[in-house]
Amino acid sequence: MHLAAQVGVRYAMQNPKSYIHSNIAGFVNVLEVCKNANPQPAIIWASSSSVYGLNTEVPFSEKDRMDQPASLYAASKKAGEEIARTYNHIYGLSLTGLRFFTVYGPWGRPDMAYFFFTKDILKRKPIPVFESGNHGTVARDFTYIDDIVKGCLGALDTTEKSTGSGGKKKGDAQFRIFNLGNTSPVPVSDLVSILEKLPRNGDVPFTHANISLAQREFGYKPTTDLQTGLKKFVRWYEKYYGSGKKSDH
Repeated sequence: MHLAAQVGVRYAMQNPKSYIHSNIAGFVNVLEVCKNANPQPAIIWASSSSVYGLNTEVPFSEKDRMDQPASLYAASKKAGEEIARTYNHIYGLSLTGLRFFTVYGPWGRPDMAYFFFTKDILKRKPIPVFESGNHGTVARDFTYIDDIVKGCLGALDTTEKSTGSGGKKKGDAQFRIFNLGNTSPVPVSDLVSILEKLPRNGDVPFTHANISLAQREFGYKPTTDLQTGLKKFVRWYEKYYGSGKKSDH
């Protein structure tokens, strides 16, 4: 399972080469090692809901067109999917891509909104909430880490073997793409409201996962609503950072 990547949409404006280096060149390095192995391993890797870009068809389906990336990050992850499809076709590598939808929870990324919102709320600082480009509501299909882990395990349990060996294809191999989301988009303003009530450019305006394919193939079914997930996160955050006192970095 390959989960490493250069993430985030805004940092791409500062350091675009890091996205090419990690998400494209780095991924190709992984594929090269795997296709030359004997026997070849099956590969499951992290794609992203960002590949849907400016798509207006909701909920986002694996069958939708994805030719309007809204960030270099999205373009790099989409490129990764096309490269994976090529290695599947030429070398018989079994490949499964998982499009994660706004993953949150303990040990998450400090640059994510829910993370620094929590930090600022605990320090009683004001929270800036931005609108989308057309002054609409920004909403995300927030997916708790435990549900994502279940989806990863489901993909692992149902993956098929690669058909190549030592760089040579011997037959058609499995290629799959799945959405892993929560199916319940929540406005970012509601996210802030939930956090406040708990005890102690490159963005897209909306994400919403159609998870019917993952449900059918390996029984993926998220069970953690946003309020429950945020309560677990804040509990972890306060224990780890001490109510925000150690969170300056």
